[in-house]
Amino acid sequence: MRTLLATLLLFLMLLPGTAFAQEATAQEKQAIEAATSWLALVDGDHYPESWQNASTFFRGAITEKDWATALTGLRKPLGPVESRTEQTAKSATSLPGVPDGHYVVMTFATAFAKKKTATETVTCMQESDGKWRVAGYFIR
Repeated sequence: MRTLLATLLLFLMLLPGTAFAQEATAQEKQAIEAATSWLALVDGDHYPESWQNASTFFRGAITEKDWATALTGLRKPLGPVESRTEQTAKSATSLPGVPDGHYVVMTFATAFAKKKTATETVTCMQESDGKWRVAGYFIR
């Protein structure tokens, strides 16, 4: 009976997306801190600063002006953030559409004033200076 319970528990812990969160690695923690700081800029309507603090890849993909315009259209209708909870953080070395490197893809359960249930996905990449910076942002 104990073996069956232990096996079942192990199986449940290995399922992706289960409630059994594993301890984040040191790199994941650094990426989460970078993402959280960056999200604070976005939350405060500091869109140009969020672009300036994003990764080189991000800044090469969109101009500062286009980023500010896109975020204004995306975030303003949602209203202020009421709550945000980290859901997942997964390391990767290869992602579609970007060069191989060190990435952490995070999801956050976010409640906005005018959209109570949203998922924000933030991808951070470790740049050549060793710092983690945002390389992608998506809300659904």
